[in-house]
Amino acid sequence: MAFNKALLLTALSLASTVSAVPAATGSSGLPCDIYANGGTPCVAAHSTTRSLYSSYTGPLYQVVRASDGHMTNISPLSAGSVANAATQDNFCANTSCQIKTIYDQSGRANHLTLAPNGGAASGDVLASATAAPVTLNGHKVYGVYVHPGVGYRNDNTNGIATGNNPEGIYAVLDGTHYNGGCCFDYGNAETSNTDTGNAHMEAIYFGTNSYWGSGQGSGPWLMSDQENGLFSGYNPKQNTADPSQTSRFVTGIVKGDSSNLWALRGGNSQSGGLSTYYSGQRPSGYYPMKKEGAIILGIGGDNSNSGQGTFYEGVMTTGYPSDQTENAVQANIVAAGYAA
Repeated sequence: MAFNKALLLTALSLASTVSAVPAATGSSGLPCDIYANGGTPCVAAHSTTRSLYSSYTGPLYQVVRASDGHMTNISPLSAGSVANAATQDNFCANTSCQIKTIYDQSGRANHLTLAPNGGAASGDVLASATAAPVTLNGHKVYGVYVHPGVGYRNDNTNGIATGNNPEGIYAVLDGTHYNGGCCFDYGNAETSNTDTGNAHMEAIYFGTNSYWGSGQGSGPWLMSDQENGLFSGYNPKQNTADPSQTSRFVTGIVKGDSSNLWALRGGNSQSGGLSTYYSGQRPSGYYPMKKEGAIILGIGGDNSNSGQGTFYEGVMTTGYPSDQTENAVQANIVAAGYAA
């Protein structure tokens, strides 16, 4: 075959152009593609850092500008890519911005907005849009920095598990930003913004609150908030197989089946796989579940808002995901290249 120098240079130029747009798409797609392939599709998908579907091109989040109250949406650079942080930086130049809406990428409109008053607290505020800068494979993006008082919620959802129906939840969090307040959660909660009793929640918790229970060491721990209890396993007081988290970025997983089964898993979002900290029956008094289907971020089910943490991405699924599916999601998270 004759050597065509012009054709080669054109191909190299195209390859350079494609690689210049950061993406975290592996051979199995992005997290919600992987969950769908595993038979447990996402019914809510939230991230301020990247697309969670390889085909997603819609807005990731919306910011509001302090100087004039104007708003703009931040979208991925391209389908399946990372957030266009330059749009935010330009829009928020010489003023401050807050994150007004975190859009649901699943198409079910399960967007997260400012949490309303609840049984435990009132007067929640929005997160700063610039307080949690990180990079994905070298590209600047922003997380959701939750300090005490920040809270997001959606009480009118579509497709989120209710009652004893199965679901899976994962989140990527900042492993260095936490406290012992109640409760930095992401997941399923009450639609009334009040504590309606045991088993009415199923959410990922991260922090050092040990009032209800704990893991090994001094924390922080991944646990499951199932209302009136933060659980690391069956024993409500302690599960020594649930380690204190030490990585800069943490992947947390909570999932519950319609049978008397739930699991807690976690790992380092920058390297390695997932470990299972608990898989077994519910604590006494927590089966069957009575989930209500609201979605919370940064707060407890009754709007307890003294917790803190940083959220980068997370989803909720219908059905009980397999460990194999979650392992593939973790591999994609690692490939996304989170870095401080």
